[in-house]
Amino acid sequence: MCQVAVVTTGFFDGVHLGHRHVLETVVSAARERGEEAIVVTFWPHPRTVLQQDAREFRLLSSLDEKKALLAACGINRVEVLPFTREFAALTAAQYIDLLRERYGASLVVMGYDNRIGSDRKTAWEVTPPMPQITVVDECHSERSEESISSTQIRKALEEGRVEDANAMLGYEYGLYGVVVAGNRLGRTIGFPTANMQLYEPLKLVPLNGVYAVEVDVQGQLYKGMCNIGVRPTVDGKVRTIETHILDFDEEIYGLPLRLRFLRRIRDERKFPSLEALKEQLEKDREACHC
Repeated sequence: MCQVAVVTTGFFDGVHLGHRHVLETVVSAARERGEEAIVVTFWPHPRTVLQQDAREFRLLSSLDEKKALLAACGINRVEVLPFTREFAALTAAQYIDLLRERYGASLVVMGYDNRIGSDRKTAWEVTPPMPQITVVDECHSERSEESISSTQIRKALEEGRVEDANAMLGYEYGLYGVVVAGNRLGRTIGFPTANMQLYEPLKLVPLNGVYAVEVDVQGQLYKGMCNIGVRPTVDGKVRTIETHILDFDEEIYGLPLRLRFLRRIRDERKFPSLEALKEQLEKDREACHC
């Protein structure tokens, strides 16, 4: 038997405030009992393996982002199990046994709506004599009466409501990628942009439009305005993520870039000319300076 631990399990996409409600209970109980606080999570997402709307499904956090967020919550150890069809076939009782035998779970903490195993049982339906199970109540956003969930956050981002998403996450939603070459059109009208290619291709990209963002370039923070979309004014066809970094003029091709979304400025739209586009971008820049 390995060292005993307080364990919680789930995918924890985004590690939002609802998740943190559970994680706080795990960390607190572990400290009281003198045990480790462990999160047992999975990768890839079950939907991509079981092919439940896999083509449309997008993630709130990459695996590395999730690990970092969990560690920041005080979790001692994050264990990642490969999610396969064979793993998905485990019943709730079998999975609880796995948590006990492999990770020394003396206490399992579960969210109020957490279902585990191929039989999709809730905490109230899983009753092995060991380990003990604690259930954490639902958590609500200050901006809404709805329960906080990864599904609600995805919906908010897909609708461009980044401030609502941030309120449920407890931090600013971000994208992380590498700067790649673009058509350099922005530079010709005084708005050079950094074009981003995401490190995690399944990461959810917010609704097309212009956003005020915080930009992290090698640890230095800048204000920026990000356009997500197909650039209809120049008859673009491919969706891109382009960011004009305010008060910045350096070549950063090939370097990593992290965006944190603060608020949505406007819809993407087609302008009658490049001059009209430039006039609007001047207004957008002022809005992002605020």
